[in-house]
Amino acid sequence: MAFFQKILIANRGEIALRIQRACRELGIPTVAIHSTADATAMHVRLADESVCIGPPSARESYLNIPAILSAAAITGADAIHPGYGFLSENARFAEMVEAHGLTFIGPSPAHIRMMGDKIAAKTAMAGLGVPLVPGSDGAVATLDEARAVAGRIGYPVLIKAAAGGGGRGMKVAASAADLEEAWRVARTEAASAFGNDQVYLEKYLDRPRHIELQVLADGHGHVVHFGERDCSLQRRHQKLLEEAGSPALDAAARDALGARVTAALAELGYRNAGTLEFLYQDGQFAFIEMNTRLQVEHPVSELIAEIDLVQEQIRLAAGETLGYTQADISFSGHAIECRINAEDPLTFSPTPGRVNVFHPPGGPGVRVDSALYAGYVVPPYYDSLVAKLIVHAPSRREAVARLARALDEFVIDGIKTTIPLHQRIVRDKDFLAGDYTIHWLERFVGGE
Repeated sequence: MAFFQKILIANRGEIALRIQRACRELGIPTVAIHSTADATAMHVRLADESVCIGPPSARESYLNIPAILSAAAITGADAIHPGYGFLSENARFAEMVEAHGLTFIGPSPAHIRMMGDKIAAKTAMAGLGVPLVPGSDGAVATLDEARAVAGRIGYPVLIKAAAGGGGRGMKVAASAADLEEAWRVARTEAASAFGNDQVYLEKYLDRPRHIELQVLADGHGHVVHFGERDCSLQRRHQKLLEEAGSPALDAAARDALGARVTAALAELGYRNAGTLEFLYQDGQFAFIEMNTRLQVEHPVSELIAEIDLVQEQIRLAAGETLGYTQADISFSGHAIECRINAEDPLTFSPTPGRVNVFHPPGGPGVRVDSALYAGYVVPPYYDSLVAKLIVHAPSRREAVARLARALDEFVIDGIKTTIPLHQRIVRDKDFLAGDYTIHWLERFVGGE
């Protein structure tokens, strides 16, 4: 069944390819948009149609809403999939898509807007019985108010941008002496990055894990989850490696969290895919934010649950109901994803340039999501993610062994990548034991 006549993919790189593949299996033609810098990109080569929408700058191309809508109009697309990043969590874009008579493959604009405001999201989740990190009840408008909140919840505290994401507008104050400077820098960064200098305070947890739960909802009160992902291996709040499930959780903890989250989203009337992110320490979960889109690390959930999340997104956007319950979902084995970035593995400086050799690994339980090919020139204008290596095996031990083997097979020549860093991580005793927190990786690479 073709749920849409044609889908325009408002993205680039590996995620655009991922969506194309899901559409092709559903028999739906696709339209690729691209900047002039991406004229020879793989997502353009493999699409049924393509439209150049602007120069290399993302602001003039992949963030250019009028150009994207015009591309949909001239190609006859009746739906738009935003992927992740760019406009995927832009409520105004979702509203404009719907105003032009097209279907936005994602949540409602109202829910995107609610969850995009971290304070509104926390307020909503608290009202639905989801546990939070101790902190301010809302935005903290003055330094004196920040001092009062910090005194109540105790140092260290984390100052976070209300409209934030990706670690921007986020600063730690270890003591009262640090608060004023952290407060000032966080607000300045928030205003620069998001055009909104509102910040709020949370208790800074010293050894938490970052646990997230993948959900799907049909907007008719039916919500299911596909298990948790452990995303604790981060540098500067950017994830580098993710696992499903978490080495820190057992089935009882997973089921308890899943039941609470799905009940909350059913009450909210949420639809399509979403991911709720939590900090987990001392057996307690604390909600930090919700991403109203597909996640970079969605493949690990797909592998353990044997589900195509992108096809489900398309089906739900077309108005279908889920058609199954939580009892119908089971989890098999363990999956791990490595993000391969075009970065120096020691300095993390971006390394755009020509790829001379691209030899992805293979074998049982190995998946590579990438838009690279030999001769492709990685442009300097966009995110440095160039490939995702995902493995699946019956147990975590076997998955780690498979990942180490696959990393050793992976050849990307011509540019530096983070493959050597991942090769070090998967052989470290702490990682092998599953014993790490969100602060572990920065110590592993030598701190900041």
